[in-house]
Amino acid sequence: MAIPRSDDAPGGERSLRVGRVAAPLRSQALVVLRQAILDFHYKPGQRLIERELMADLGVSRTTIREVLRELGSEGLVTSIPQRGLIVASPSLKEAREVYEVRRALEELAMRAFIEKASNEQMSRLRAALTAFENEAGEGGDFRALLRSKDDAYQVVLEGGDNDAVRTITEGLRARVRALDAASLGVPGRPAAELGELRLIVQAAERRDAGAAVAAVHAHVDAASAAGLAALQALDASGV
Repeated sequence: MAIPRSDDAPGGERSLRVGRVAAPLRSQALVVLRQAILDFHYKPGQRLIERELMADLGVSRTTIREVLRELGSEGLVTSIPQRGLIVASPSLKEAREVYEVRRALEELAMRAFIEKASNEQMSRLRAALTAFENEAGEGGDFRALLRSKDDAYQVVLEGGDNDAVRTITEGLRARVRALDAASLGVPGRPAAELGELRLIVQAAERRDAGAAVAAVHAHVDAASAAGLAALQALDASGV
């Protein structure tokens, strides 16, 4: 399953134009451009040209520059000598570090979720799994897979009600999503991941923290192996 192009979305190219609503224009532009990167409208390694972003979003050069500075601080864009700003793509070293941190954070988040989550939040976690299952087959929508995982993370963070874990996890979200995209592109990985996620949800529904944490560790380890293999293949191909 390959990372989709921006014109893979139903109905063709989607508009990124920023609406004129009450929220500050810069805040709106930041949300729109961040999500466009997370949804692979702008792909890892793609050069970001100010005048094109101005046309895409319908905002000023000053606003675009402010937004790009913020996205740079989040690790979503980076500056490359003689190329300018590009959408960041994790190195192997960065990927290994992110997976290590992710493993620890997801254990903490799951323990807190099992302890504190309401029955309604547990049902929402099951719904996110069902959404992933619906898209995990051959020809499934790549973005929908990632969105269902986003939904599951959000439910776990809300149910766990640990502000420190939530803040750190959300700070890593962009890099985790890029790595999820790499791992889910490995043939057979979506189906394998579905099995891993089922075990996590089933253990959570039983309020079995030990089993849930073991399933979380197995899932992150498998995702790490697939994601790192995909990044190594890209490095070897020179892409």
